[in-house]
Amino acid sequence: MNKIRPESVTLIFPMAHLNSPASMFGHTLLTIETANKSKLLAYAVSYSAVTDETFGPFFAVKGLFGLYPGYFSVLPYYAKLQEYSDVDHRDIWEYPLNLTEPEIRRMMLHIHELDHIASDYYFFNENCSYLLFFLLEAARPTVTLTDRFHGWLIPLDSIRMIEDQGFITDALYRPSRTTKIEYLASRIPEEGQDRALALARGEREGDFPASAAIPDQEKRKTCELAGEYLQYLYTKGKVPEEMYQERFLKILQARSRMGISKDESLYQILPPVQPDRGHHSNRFALGIGAKGDEFFDEIRLRPAYHHLMDSDDGYVKGAQLIFTDLTLRHYPSDHKLTLEGLDVIDIVSLSPRDKFFHPISWKIKTGFTRIQGEDDEDHLVYEVNPGGGFAFENVRTGLMYGMLETNLNISGGLKHKYAAGAGGSVGIIRHMSEFWKVHLFVRDLSYGLGDRSNVLEAAMQQNFAITPDRSISVELKREKSHRFYQTEAKALVNLFF
Repeated sequence: MNKIRPESVTLIFPMAHLNSPASMFGHTLLTIETANKSKLLAYAVSYSAVTDETFGPFFAVKGLFGLYPGYFSVLPYYAKLQEYSDVDHRDIWEYPLNLTEPEIRRMMLHIHELDHIASDYYFFNENCSYLLFFLLEAARPTVTLTDRFHGWLIPLDSIRMIEDQGFITDALYRPSRTTKIEYLASRIPEEGQDRALALARGEREGDFPASAAIPDQEKRKTCELAGEYLQYLYTKGKVPEEMYQERFLKILQARSRMGISKDESLYQILPPVQPDRGHHSNRFALGIGAKGDEFFDEIRLRPAYHHLMDSDDGYVKGAQLIFTDLTLRHYPSDHKLTLEGLDVIDIVSLSPRDKFFHPISWKIKTGFTRIQGEDDEDHLVYEVNPGGGFAFENVRTGLMYGMLETNLNISGGLKHKYAAGAGGSVGIIRHMSEFWKVHLFVRDLSYGLGDRSNVLEAAMQQNFAITPDRSISVELKREKSHRFYQTEAKALVNLFF
């Protein structure tokens, strides 16, 4: 207590990052601000699993079954940020809490009691967010956060629960370095971006922009962008420290000779929609449709988390993370309720490439689905469908992507009990307006092992967001499998809770 001298507490939410298995849903921690008023010198209090596992599937399985020990840690905030290998890609939201001095003291004493005490870490329930509830209840015993928890807890939902209990007073946005670079690049023409890249990579000297025949304001922005991108390259280990220091100093010297920027909005990045103001994680959907000449009713239930067609407000654009999406259908013609699908895991990461960043887009889907067999009947199969490729974004056309995929279907209803193949998909996602999103895609798979066939699918998906927790989705799909064609259309009302 004497060392930290706590004065205030803030709830921290680093946003989700699909390329890190431990960060797929985001993370929550607390910072204890001290008398020195520096945010980075505050102390971070965090609960997390202790593991060196980097292979996503192993981490997921062991995390689901509580096979990792979880500990609280207290570190300087800057040191905690350095633990995140993906921190450059994750925007951070800070939520100041209205804890009083006696409440902060009680919480600190409880943290001291928990030092070196392990508990089983469970990815979906007894996780980083759930254990923070105990600290807040120790600080303010009148609240009932843990009593309100049932089933599973996603970090984003925990923020809403903490706000409902009256703790949160504000929301502050801290953009990641990636966001800063993308923002700065959008403020200068393509030629200026090329100049900034040349500076950061050491292909031109630091005073290069000053001699270019461009406006002074663009010269300043070029140096700012070059400096940010060079720091990014250094943190990723792509530039040796000595080379980084020499190159960065030259860029700073060139920038300082240009004087103060007249553009006060250079770093005024407008905050996006707060994560806790987006749609809730659970979704219930009810709708109707037609498959061929048969009509059906459809019910869907998804406990987590976000689909590509859902509203992006508060979420990472181009990211899809779904667990246990259950689909049931009723066909009035035969009066049966059938399992149409159960997506155990359905993850898509469409990260657009540009001059500065070159990420790989990828997907993995596994679960039960229905496919058309060579007997022209639907068969329930277990599907494993990974893929990888590239995505590009254009203001006029939207987010475009292409992926190479493999697919494995397993079912006793298939002639050879399985079908394995490969192919690809291309698509485009475009926001037609603030509330209207369209997704067009074509997918072609050739199965050469087991049951042999070729499946060609073309679809158009649309989503109309009415409120953050209400939307209407419409889908039209045309598919050719074996020698049969099939058309399906449906409309769903989506309720998030």
